[in-house]
Amino acid sequence: MQIAVMVSGGGTNLQAIIDAIDSGKITNTEICLVYSNNPNAYAIERAKKAGIPYAVKSPKEFADRKDFNEALLQILKDANPDLIVLAGCLVVIPESVVKEFAGRIINIHPSLIPSFCGTGFYGLKVHEKALERGVRVSGATVHFVDEGTDTGPIILQKPVMIQPDDTAEVLQKRIMEQAEWKILPMAIDLIANNRVKIVDNKVVIDGYCDLSL
Repeated sequence: MQIAVMVSGGGTNLQAIIDAIDSGKITNTEICLVYSNNPNAYAIERAKKAGIPYAVKSPKEFADRKDFNEALLQILKDANPDLIVLAGCLVVIPESVVKEFAGRIINIHPSLIPSFCGTGFYGLKVHEKALERGVRVSGATVHFVDEGTDTGPIILQKPVMIQPDDTAEVLQKRIMEQAEWKILPMAIDLIANNRVKIVDNKVVIDGYCDLSL
């Protein structure tokens, strides 16, 4: 399976995918493209070090958002991935891309959807809201992408306990380490090995998944 990974920042989830492919935790998978909307994203350096093709195209380069959307769609069509992985991508995915790759885009979100998700919930804002609300458990979710925001069928979730003295930054790091970097590679491997199906807008996984890791 060929995957395109879309990123906007440091690329820690990208690195988790690269490491999981190298170690054999993700099988039958190769990264054919790393895309970033941010020319200064460290994720691009990660791609270079791993010898992975990459593309950088920012909406700021275009006078019209429609032109950017068309350019992004063309970049992805040229890469021809079997699966697109949103791994900390802060660009709103155009409807044209969602339609072109229907059922073939997944996203990692740093909460237990449907909590703390949707428009405006990204990055540290998710964790700030969780702490503000006083919840005891947060976590991460891998889901398919549809036309909504964080509304597609859920593939995997992993809970992470919140500690009394957590800051948003500390909680973000724990959720990355204990949840995101584990369930995103696991979801990719499940899809690469044809173990994931969508039935009645819900995900059915063939076989057992050990989320205790």
